[in-house]
Amino acid sequence: MRAAQLTALRRFEIREVPDPTIGNDHEVLVRIATVGVCGSDIHYYSEGRIGSQVIQFPFVIGHEASGVVEAIGAGVSRVRAGQRIAVDPARSCGHCDQCRAGRENTCRNLMFLGCPGQLSGALCDHLVLDERCCYPIEDGMTFEQATLSEPLAIALYTVERSRPAADANVAILGAGPIGMSVLHAVRTKIQGRIFVTDKIDERLKLAQALNPTWCGNPRYQDLATEIRHREPSLLDIVYECSGSEEAVVQAMGLLKPGGSLVLVGIPAVDTIPFPIHDMRRNEITVVSIRRQAYCTAKALDELQRKRINLDALVTHRFRLDQIREAFELVAGYRDGVMKAMISVD
Repeated sequence: MRAAQLTALRRFEIREVPDPTIGNDHEVLVRIATVGVCGSDIHYYSEGRIGSQVIQFPFVIGHEASGVVEAIGAGVSRVRAGQRIAVDPARSCGHCDQCRAGRENTCRNLMFLGCPGQLSGALCDHLVLDERCCYPIEDGMTFEQATLSEPLAIALYTVERSRPAADANVAILGAGPIGMSVLHAVRTKIQGRIFVTDKIDERLKLAQALNPTWCGNPRYQDLATEIRHREPSLLDIVYECSGSEEAVVQAMGLLKPGGSLVLVGIPAVDTIPFPIHDMRRNEITVVSIRRQAYCTAKALDELQRKRINLDALVTHRFRLDQIREAFELVAGYRDGVMKAMISVD
């Protein structure tokens, strides 16, 4: 089969590798149809690492995926051959202290697609997955929509963890695919004011289609002044979705006393300093988001019932043999890209 292997920083090679085979009764062979390019994939592409997770080349990345079941192990009951599925890229062990506490996303033995030292990624023709990672989709759902269930699951989990009140006033810093997914999710939960910021005007235009209270670009607007003008008491929750060190610090100045800073984006740096005295005097709560737990089925339900529609997020499409072009586009934030999709099948 073909696999798009990352062989060095910013270098892919399409290589023929052995076909994967089912190894136990609860595994499923999946023909991959579509893979989304995620910001974490870009970290691996551009920097070769995320924190302590360092790629040993060659390696296959990619974890936002959908496809078709081609074969199943003898004990599989969740899916059948020929069924179209969305992929949950995380495989938890189910028996460690974290799993027993309902925290499968911080499983001590977690294995994740396209993560160095864990599982090879989805940018290939076929994958073998645990059946628990396979979620059947309805006939009316496209592979792209199924693939978008992964970032939407993170957004739904983010909103669940932050527990906004119905009248909460919030901001979303960073209107990329995760930030936009959070915007969609938070709109289903609150009637308060929503502020959205990003440094890319094309992304703000997409956000404006969802009628937030205000959108702004920190490159040429003073966000604190603009938001304080519209909401003098400041905000209950700030969702930091860009991973920017500057935005994390900026978020502190947008929160009212007792507010919550929710860290969703993945920073490129290992350490970010906090204005600790402002943080403690105002009793700011910091909530860290680690992927998602038990939200894949919820995300698919939101999409299948059309309560949330993420179709507009897909701005660019590529074939597997165009993978470097796709990653260069996303890494450079070019051509108004929001979400690039790779068609593998």
